[in-house]
Amino acid sequence: MSDHDTDTGEDVDPSSLSLDELRRRRSEMQQRDDVVSYARRVAQARLDLVKSEVARRSSDTSVDEAVTDVLSQQLTGGGSSPRPPRPTEDLSDDELSGELDEICARYHYGRVEELDEAELSELAAAIGEFEKRVSRDRRERFDRLDALSAELVRRYREGEADVDSLLSD
Repeated sequence: MSDHDTDTGEDVDPSSLSLDELRRRRSEMQQRDDVVSYARRVAQARLDLVKSEVARRSSDTSVDEAVTDVLSQQLTGGGSSPRPPRPTEDLSDDELSGELDEICARYHYGRVEELDEAELSELAAAIGEFEKRVSRDRRERFDRLDALSAELVRRYREGEADVDSLLSD
C-alpha cells in the first residue's frame, strides 16, 4: 500500500468519525482513486498494445489496424470496471504513472515492434504485474470507500446529517 492510502484508508470504524472527517476521508479517497484508476487504465492500454503486437506478428494485421483495435476498445470502455472513470485533471505526473513509465522504459516499450518474442513476453509480464498490483490496491480502496459512503448514506437517511449541508460544502 502506498503512503497515500495510510492518510485516508486506515481501518477506522466510519461510525466513529465526525461528519466532517467522514466527508474529508471519503473525498480524499475518491481523489486517490482517480489517480489509481488512471494508472490502471494506462497500464491496461499499454498491455493491450503489447498483446496486440504479439497477435499481429502471427497474422496479417497491420500495425495501424492493431493499434486502432486497442484504442477503440480502451476508449469505448471495453473494460468492465465497476466504477466508471470520473472526470479528472492530468494525473500523468503521479508516482504510479512514473513507476509505469520506468517499467516501460526498462523493458523498451517504445521499441515494441523491434523486440523479440522473449522481450515482448518480459514486457507484458512486467506491465501485467504492475496492473494486477494496482487493481488489488484499488479493490481494497473500494471496500473502504464503500464503507465510508454507506455510513454517510445511513446518516442522511436517519436524519443524523442534513442533506442541505451538502450544498454549503
